[in-house]
Amino acid sequence: MASPSSDSPGGQGDAGIPGAQFSAVRFNYAREHGAASFGLAVDELTLRRGETVACIGPSGSGKTTLVHLCAGILAPSAGEITLGGVRIDGLPDAERRRLRAKEVGLVFQEFELLDYLSGLDNILLPFRLGGASRGELRAARGKARSLADVLGIDHLMDRRPRRMSQGERQRVAIARALVTEPSLVLCDEPTGNLDPKTAGSVLDLLLGEARERGAALLMVTHDHTLLKRFDRVIDVRDLHHELTPQGLEGRA
Repeated sequence: MASPSSDSPGGQGDAGIPGAQFSAVRFNYAREHGAASFGLAVDELTLRRGETVACIGPSGSGKTTLVHLCAGILAPSAGEITLGGVRIDGLPDAERRRLRAKEVGLVFQEFELLDYLSGLDNILLPFRLGGASRGELRAARGKARSLADVLGIDHLMDRRPRRMSQGERQRVAIARALVTEPSLVLCDEPTGNLDPKTAGSVLDLLLGEARERGAALLMVTHDHTLLKRFDRVIDVRDLHHELTPQGLEGRA
């Protein structure tokens, strides 16, 4: 399923290297208590830098699994996945984690901010998780403050999340996702708990900032009123098959 958009991709990153690419990927969840396994099959999928893609499908159809495979949180049982030009399907967990901190920005529905950290330190969390040196952290602080200024949250840098509004926490989460200048931004229902006006503002920020920085953006959403804003729409049901003990049996 494809959807045209009046907003063209920014393409200011390295257009020759996709944000993420799948080739003949298979992922199987292990069976428990005799239940049939669930599997995701992606023959070919490319997320180009500067491109914004919406991912739709019913609950339980594999959208979050696709996001986790893109981020290297899960490893496929077969096939190839590249992230920022680096093949990740055969990397150990620690290497995938390091690459994820550098190449992937994650925005969750519940924001996932750490309440014991200030706004600035929440934004800088990917650098700390990625083992950045003191010099790299000093440079990152300047980048984080500049991004906070663009997002209108510069006054929140010393404030803890519990003293922020919902919209403010969401903007901090967006800044955290973008601060490493990732090749791929992944969003799992980031507007799901927001009112329509705030949801529209958050989407404006995500699409605009991702395009401005030349990042590929993949956003899981159930809100079909937002789809016309994206360059492309994929339905996860066009990518996966249900697995049974007898093997693949076709589309769910």
